Amino acid sequence: QVQLVESGGGLVQPGGSLRLSCAASGSIFSLNAMGWYRQAPGKQRELVATITSGGSTNYADSVRGRFTISKDNAKKEVYLQMNSLKPEDTAAYYCNVAAVVPGWYGGTRESEYWGQGIQVTVSS
Repeated sequence: QVQLVESGGGLVQPGGSLRLSCAASGSIFSLNAMGWYRQAPGKQRELVATITSGGSTNYADSVRGRFTISKDNAKKEVYLQMNSLKPEDTAAYYCNVAAVVPGWYGGTRESEYWGQGIQVTVSS
């Protein structure tokens, strides 16, 4: 079983910064792609940023240049540095990882996991 725990959310004024963290724990052999998604009220969940096992990153157009995704493989953590925050960034942010875990009958398998979500509110 894999658990993801997010932290770092909260209320910030427009133009401010926040840093989200997501810590993975459990029976994990390795972490493949990791990412952050967000969902605003009444809207579908959308991709914010992803990072591959090799460190390649991808960003939504709406956050490129303002947000930075990074990770610490040893700690099994992924981060999202959010700068120049705007009211439209207000949403629940979810951590997502693809982890290599023990297989059902031995060996290994890749499975996808989600965090519980953390609220980010940008308002004056």
